[in-house]
Amino acid sequence: MQFLILGSAAGGGLPQWNCLCENCRLAYRRDGRLTARTQCSVAVSADGENWVVLSATPDLRQQIISNPELHPKCAPRHSPIKAVFAPNGDIDNIAGLLVMREMQPFALFATRSVMAHTEGGVFGVLNADLVQRRPIALDESVDTGLGFTITAFATPGKIPLYMESRNEAEIELGAEGESTVGLEIRDGDRRFYYIPSCARMTDALRKRLEGAEILFFDGTTFEDDEMIRQGLSPKTAWRMGHMAMNGERGSVRTLADVDIGQRIFVHINNSNPALRHDSAERRQVEAAGWRIGHDGLRIDTAEARS
Repeated sequence: MQFLILGSAAGGGLPQWNCLCENCRLAYRRDGRLTARTQCSVAVSADGENWVVLSATPDLRQQIISNPELHPKCAPRHSPIKAVFAPNGDIDNIAGLLVMREMQPFALFATRSVMAHTEGGVFGVLNADLVQRRPIALDESVDTGLGFTITAFATPGKIPLYMESRNEAEIELGAEGESTVGLEIRDGDRRFYYIPSCARMTDALRKRLEGAEILFFDGTTFEDDEMIRQGLSPKTAWRMGHMAMNGERGSVRTLADVDIGQRIFVHINNSNPALRHDSAERRQVEAAGWRIGHDGLRIDTAEARS
């Protein structure tokens, strides 16, 4: 199996177009202490020729151009991208579908709840004769036809931002359902996971991840109140539907005793100090056995085993 991180940042990327937090300031200056990042997406392939994109971000066109594996190759109109899987209905995960409107066949996988966000309106530019919509049920193993299966399972989260009520009391945080899912990629007995959004760790999720070969996991913030302390937002990570890396309920601690081969943070917000190569937070994360994912990171499981 081959995995390619197309983008590793949370919504807005790094640098974000309207942000001058410390990390964005360094990124605009092209400071070597960190690298610029596009919004979170991972491509997966069994043969290195045919790919499924997990999360179609607003940065998808740039991500395709930056990765030769996804360039057209064998015809005037061609793409190695055979399918897209949207794990939730947030703009970060579906807006890139509009980049794929130029009459190219591909399959779109999503839960029925998420699929509904891509039907009608501006998404009508996707030609129904070419784009095969495949709504899936939770915990249903889907054969991609490309040498591996994908299973969507509920992770604690929330509905997309644009669907939220203006009444905070009506917003259900940490809910489990079709709105936010993790993806299990299975190649025979080997299991790999892509979980870009997770509001809290549950016993069921810990059990599911036991024995995973690779985990790409939500690394939005280092501390839950990080964006508040930096004066960037009044929201905690929890309020946004994400876990922090650090803390008693953070992902580093709650997954510490789970047997996972490679654990890689993705969907990292521009506020997160662990993005800086020389930060204490980066050292802490790496000492705990985690990698900070970056755009262009390639993992070939055949090479890892050799």
